[in-house]
Amino acid sequence: MRHFAERDPFVAMVGVEYVSAGLGFATVRMQVHAHHLNFMGTCHGAAIFTLADTAFGLASNSHGPIAAGIDAHMTYHLPVKIGEILTATATEVSRSRKLAVYRIDVKREDGALTSVFTGTVYISSRQNQLPAS
Repeated sequence: MRHFAERDPFVAMVGVEYVSAGLGFATVRMQVHAHHLNFMGTCHGAAIFTLADTAFGLASNSHGPIAAGIDAHMTYHLPVKIGEILTATATEVSRSRKLAVYRIDVKREDGALTSVFTGTVYISSRQNQLPAS
C-alpha cells in the first residue's frame, strides 16, 4: 500500500503522507499549510476530503482485487487551522464479494474528531498492480 500512496502524484501534491495500512485499514496524515486554506482562513473541505479519500482508497484496495469508490459522504465537525496535523484512519465496516463499506475518522493531534467520511466501493475481479514507472 505504501507504494500505491507514494506513486500517486495528486496525493503528493496535496501533501498527504502514508502512515500505515493492512487488510481493511489505512492511516494517512497531512499538515495544513497556507495552500490548504479556504477564503475563511480554515482548511478547505476539499483538502480534508482528499486526505480521507486517500485512506479510503488504500484500505479498500488492501485485499488485492481492484476496489473503486461508488459512493462517499463527509461530515465536517470542527474547523482546522494552519499548522495543524490531521490524521485519517480508515476502517472496514463490512465487505462482501462485490461491495465494501468504510468509515474514515479524521482527527487533529489533540485527538479531536474534525470530520467523518463514509464510503462504499465496488470490488472488481481484477487484481491491483503497481503502476509502471
